[in-house]
Order: sequence, then structure tokens, then C-alpha cells
Amino acid sequence: MWSFTASLAGFLFGFDTVVISGANLPIKELWHTSPWFHGTFIMSMALWGTVLGSLLGGIPSQRLGRKKTLIWIGALYFISALGSGLAPDPYTFSFFRFVGGLGVGASTVAGPMYISEISTPKNRGKLVALYQFNLVLGILIAFFSNYLLKGFDGNNDWRWMMGVEGIPAAIYFVSVFFIPNSPRWLVTEKQDKDRARQVLEKMGVDNVEEDLQRIEDAESIQEKQEGRIFIKYRKPLLLAFLIAFFNQLSGINFVLYYAPEILEIAGLATKESLFNSIAIGGINLIFTFVGISLIDRIGRRQLLIIGSIGYISSLLMIAFSFYADLGAGVLLVSIMAFIASHAIGQGAVIWVFIAEIFPNHVRAYGTSWGTGTHWVFAALITLLGPVIIAVFKENPWPIFVIFAVLMMFQLLFALFIMPETKGVSLEDIQKKLGI
Repeated sequence: MWSFTASLAGFLFGFDTVVISGANLPIKELWHTSPWFHGTFIMSMALWGTVLGSLLGGIPSQRLGRKKTLIWIGALYFISALGSGLAPDPYTFSFFRFVGGLGVGASTVAGPMYISEISTPKNRGKLVALYQFNLVLGILIAFFSNYLLKGFDGNNDWRWMMGVEGIPAAIYFVSVFFIPNSPRWLVTEKQDKDRARQVLEKMGVDNVEEDLQRIEDAESIQEKQEGRIFIKYRKPLLLAFLIAFFNQLSGINFVLYYAPEILEIAGLATKESLFNSIAIGGINLIFTFVGISLIDRIGRRQLLIIGSIGYISSLLMIAFSFYADLGAGVLLVSIMAFIASHAIGQGAVIWVFIAEIFPNHVRAYGTSWGTGTHWVFAALITLLGPVIIAVFKENPWPIFVIFAVLMMFQLLFALFIMPETKGVSLEDIQKKLGI
């Protein structure tokens, strides 16, 4: 239950990420924004907040604890939703989107990290992947919400689309007060073995004292050298960078953010494109569930290999659909195949893997590095999205060929560099990585 509650931060992350897709064109028409202004202030401002939130999220997670950080995240989501829906101008809108982005970024640090620390090696993969499941559920609900609210209040439809996020944000904010602190944080930062013991007992750990000793032993081995993190922990830092880099260079956020616009280029009307975005969200949810069910069975590395092959095939299908003008139907199927590949591979793996590969006392900062990398590239791609679409508006096939080539490099990463962390305790993973 604790894992599920914490993973609701992922639901709000997913909802917040794509809800803007329904407001994209109405805002462009209302405030007459140029491509560069629209990309910088309307579409990517949340992502720049996310970059900052992810880079700084490790600080409160380490000092205040994972639980208190998750509470503040809920508050940021709520403020952002109401402010964005009521914004009188593009600058105010951008400010509140930035606030929401801070919440998203911090949640990608604190959420998976918290869940990884209250899980056992046997079920850690699927429990952390609950964050991703809720993320894609949030995406689906956002697409569905946008569709239902289209035509609800005329020119103000987009305000309802943005503001309705306040409801799940309020529910999450209240719920997270009732989860315990991470036992590993209690031991390493508070030296509170008694409270940590209580949490481990409630987790159903077979041998509580043995687990406590393992946490303490791992901490005693590691000297607290956060200032030397880039030297001492260069291997996990490189692994986190690469998996985050490839996640965004797949084009996943480009497709999710601009799905209605991409489908309109292929000949679908606005209402149809919004409806088909729901189908995209549904595929994402189904295959994320498949990824979750497999991650503790076949492992993180194998899922990434499968996903990489799917990425390459589907991206080339999308490119050919545009190049040969095969029509909106073929394009939609190709995009769904791409989304399925992401869900079963990167989508299921990234947050689990990043949360696993750092030692307890630097996990918050290491996770910030990995998620920060992810969001820097997400922001850059989203910033350039309107400009890129404008350049290739007649036929955007080269965009997807480039993404496919980059995914060939991800396949090589998964085959020859990425280690397997399935079924290994967090403390033993650091031994496996030689840190």
C-alpha cells in the first residue's frame, strides 16, 4: 500500500506531462504565440521546472527525507493545476507550469527511490515499476480527460483540461501523510534503528536484524564522500546518464507531447486526433503492465533489449508511413507499436534501474543526476518540437529516422554495457558494480 501511495506521484507526473497536448493549439490561437515563444514558454516551461526539480530533488530527499519531499511534491502539483487553469496571460501560465515541473522533477527522484528502499529484492522491480504504471495511467486519463472536455466550455476548454489535475493532486497530498519514512534513510541519516526496525517488520522482511545489519555494514564500508561523487561513483553515474539519455532520444516525449498535432498532419481532425491519443495512452498502459509483470522474471537488461528492437522497427515504420503517405491508419498503428516498445522496455526499466545502482548514502544525489539528465534532454526536445514540426510540416519522416538510428546505439548499450540488477539487494548491487 505504501508503494502504491508513493507511486501516485507518478500518476500526477504522467497527467501533468501530456495534459498540455490538449491545450497546445487553443493557447497558440488565443495568445498568438510564435513557434519559438510557444516552444520556450508554453510547451517546455514545465520541463525546465522539471530539470530544476530533478537536479535539486536529491537535497530535500536526503535532508528532509523521502516522505516529506513527497508531501511537498503534492502541494506543488495542486498549486500548478489551479494556477495554470486560471492564468490570464502566457507568462502567468508559464510560471505555474514551471511550478508543476518542479513537482514532476522532484517526484522522479523521491518516488522511485522511496519505493526501492521499502521493497525486498524479490519484488523491488515490479513495485518500483508501479511508479511507471501510474505514470502511464496518468497519461491515459489526461488524454481521456482532454477528449471529454473538448467542447465543454467553448474557448475555455483548455482551462478545465489544465485545472482538473487539482483533484488527484489533493488526494495524493493527503494520502502521502500516512506512509512511513524509508528504513534506509532512517538508518543512514537519522541513526534511528528502532523506527527502521518497525518499518522493516511491517514490510514483511524475513530477517529484520539481518537486513538492518546489512544496511549498517554497507554504510560503514562507504565513506561519505559526496564531494567526490563524480570520481568515486563514475560507473553508476555513467550508467544512469546513458539510460536517461537514450530514454529521451527515443522521441517518446516528442510523440506524447505532440501526438494530436502529428496525427493532424496525417489528416485527422482535432477531435479525432484527441480520441486517438486515448488509444495511444491505452496501449501505453497495457504494455507497461506487461513490462511490470516481466521485470522481476527476465530482468531489466533483457527488457531493454526487447524494447530497443521494438523502438527501431516502429520508428522506421512511422518514418515510412509519412514518406510513402500510407495514411493516418497505418501511422496510428506504427505509433502504437512505438509506444508499446517504450512501455515494455525503457518505460518499465528506467526508474527502477536508476534507483537501484547507487549506494544508500548517495542514492538521492545519484538519482538526481540520472533524472536530471533525462529531463534536460526532454526539455530540449520539447523546446525544439514546434520548430522541428514547422520545418518538416509537409513530411516529418526524417525526424523519426534520426530517432531510430539513436535507438541502435541504445541496443548496443543494453547488449554490452548495462549490468543486470534483478533479484539483488540494494547493498549487494554496489558490490556488483565495484563501488
